[in-house]
Amino acid sequence: MSIPTKYQKIPGLIMAIGSAIFWGISGTCAQFLFEQKGFDPGWLVCWRMLLAGFILVLFSMSKKDPDTFRIWKKPMDVIKLLLFSILGMVAVQYTYFYSISLSNAATATVLQYTGPLFVVAFYAIKHRRWPIFVEYASLALALVGIFLLVTHGSFDTLVISEAALFWGFLSAVALAFYTIQPVGLLRTYSPATITGWGMLVGGIAFSPFTQPWEMQGIWDMEATLAFAYIILFGSVLAFYFFLKSVTIIGATTASLLCSVEPLAAAGVAVVWLGIYFGPMDWLGTLFILLTIVLLTLGTKNKEPKPA
Repeated sequence: MSIPTKYQKIPGLIMAIGSAIFWGISGTCAQFLFEQKGFDPGWLVCWRMLLAGFILVLFSMSKKDPDTFRIWKKPMDVIKLLLFSILGMVAVQYTYFYSISLSNAATATVLQYTGPLFVVAFYAIKHRRWPIFVEYASLALALVGIFLLVTHGSFDTLVISEAALFWGFLSAVALAFYTIQPVGLLRTYSPATITGWGMLVGGIAFSPFTQPWEMQGIWDMEATLAFAYIILFGSVLAFYFFLKSVTIIGATTASLLCSVEPLAAAGVAVVWLGIYFGPMDWLGTLFILLTIVLLTLGTKNKEPKPA
């Protein structure tokens, strides 16, 4: 298949940026539900995975995707899918939402975006090689960014709780696992199938711990709209747009454009929820986003052409 022209890539660029904005705003909606409507992070994560996973699986079935049920015919692939569902989907979403509940959407999102550093570390150990210069530079920028974000430049004070910092780092580690573990499955099955089943199975497995059948929080029009946004825009459309954009502009460009997510989360949280995000927070965010840019561009030559 021919390489897309500059104009043919425009829809892919728009969808990649759109998915990042949807994800960023979704985090702020979650913060709103936690702080003002009394929702529990685990309960919200469970319903997010159950509903979004069900919709994605139905979508895959409606497209008559042969991968929809083929994955359940191979025991080893079923085991891999279960690991991805529980240690990938459940872990990355629960740690992220719980980190939001302890701090705010902006800080939690930026901390999660240190995840690619753990991916780099994993492959450096796996392939028994020292990191290259761009990876060292990314690590240095990330450390400076985290320092500014959690201390505002002071060695004596943390501006977020130790628990929020801990869960933020767990979210980054979970993101790394979520990125690495399903690579083999994605070589065999469609991304929509893996994402849909991963969410649905993860939601079912998480249900005994969160009891989704027991209603949570204050349900009014605002809560309903925020909840619906998280499911439809922050999950179904965000994942679909991102996966579709990868087929048009490639994983490298799509991942780079998703660096907009922390900015979207921060901007919406400041305007809507009135959180304080000062100069040091923005500077720390900039440093962490630069790590994503360096790591993404550093792998550009290794990426295959878009299909």
